[in-house]
Amino acid sequence: MVQRVTEAAVEVDGHTVARIDPAGQGLLVLLGVGHGDDSAVADALAAKVWKLRILDDERSASDIGAPILVVSQFTLLADTRKSRRPSWSAAAPRAVAEPLVDAFADALRGLGAQVETGHFGAHMRVSSVNDGPVTLLLES
Repeated sequence: MVQRVTEAAVEVDGHTVARIDPAGQGLLVLLGVGHGDDSAVADALAAKVWKLRILDDERSASDIGAPILVVSQFTLLADTRKSRRPSWSAAAPRAVAEPLVDAFADALRGLGAQVETGHFGAHMRVSSVNDGPVTLLLES
């Protein structure tokens, strides 16, 4: 999930561990990793996010060097079709998901992005100011 933001931050245990304060706009990426995902998917999704034209005047993060905050979010893969209690079975296990979240962030950096990240597996408080609002669900 990608949100166009004017600011975003992640706190863990009361301490800010990541923050973007763009001079204009930036992107907050909430990233869920599923069982079929691999490094090729991470690379392709990173390229898509980097070139996605959702900033003002149909520009992308690559056009203006907009900062990107990446936060792992397995709850995006919740299945609530059968009950009110979510199933997390679609989410990849930590041993698979954590390296792919890192690979996604590294792929963005390799494309030239300024990237901040949350802490995988930590209880995080994520704050953001959604600009527009613009929120898109991207799938691999």
